[in-house]
Amino acid sequence: MSILFILIGLALLVVGGEFLVRAAVALSFKLSVSRMVIGLTVVSFATSAPELIVSLQAALEGFSDISLGNVIGSNIANIGLVLGITAIISSLAVDREFYRFNWPVMMLFSFALYYFLKSGENISRLEGLALLIALVIYLIVLIYRSRKKAELPVEGIDDSLKETTNFKMIIWLLIGGGTLWGGSELLVSGAVDLATTLGVSERVISVTMIAIGTSVPELAASVIAALKKEKAISLGNLIGSNIFNIASVLGITALIQPIYLQSDKILTSDIFWMIAFSFVLVPLAFLPKKYLLSRYKGMILFVGYVIFIGLAFLG
Repeated sequence: MSILFILIGLALLVVGGEFLVRAAVALSFKLSVSRMVIGLTVVSFATSAPELIVSLQAALEGFSDISLGNVIGSNIANIGLVLGITAIISSLAVDREFYRFNWPVMMLFSFALYYFLKSGENISRLEGLALLIALVIYLIVLIYRSRKKAELPVEGIDDSLKETTNFKMIIWLLIGGGTLWGGSELLVSGAVDLATTLGVSERVISVTMIAIGTSVPELAASVIAALKKEKAISLGNLIGSNIFNIASVLGITALIQPIYLQSDKILTSDIFWMIAFSFVLVPLAFLPKKYLLSRYKGMILFVGYVIFIGLAFLG
């Protein structure tokens, strides 16, 4: 039953996330927000909603390791699984903006998370607020830099949502909010039960199964685009997702309910894997051929991810 709960919970999170994104974009159009700002802020935040609800639900129920493992595992999966498999299917070009701005910011947030956990073995409300303030600063700078590039393409925004009626928008918000809440309840409950049944910690289930599950929609979209020889994935968007996971998901969760470190493995193993996967992107982007993530580089990322999953369960 626990696996069934997890699968149903993940399905509800995918559905809820999709409805929430559509409602958020439609509302942004109603408020005359520019497409660029919608793409850089509204969509990024809305797509992090499933992780946010799961982390908040877990923290409120006393399972802080699921809150932390969900974010750390998702960040590892975004690079090792999503980016790895996509690059194996089709080589990816690396934008210079990636290593000039997005990558350093991602590393900064990653080290900040490590410092918060190392110094007090928790993320306090004050530290959660600090993450959110830093995120706002990041977004302001990001929008400012983007406005200097008139040719900047904005992907993933359906212009037909401009015509959405207020009634339909409200229905989408209700469906999105309800399914996200229900999905998070089932997912957390199923994860705890499965961990007990298998004799492993909640942390192991969260950094592996839950993290993979919340990455499936992005992985599916990227693989389909790669197979069609379309632009498979924006490296900048992927890095932005990792930044949002740390800053908004953990920031908001900690502001409502401080997140306490329960398993030492998160601090001594998982977070170093996250930092390592993030760090290795720059050497891969430059060596031996610059600005290209080729198939064998994707294989390196994917094999690294498989090793991480194996060691998580063996540990």
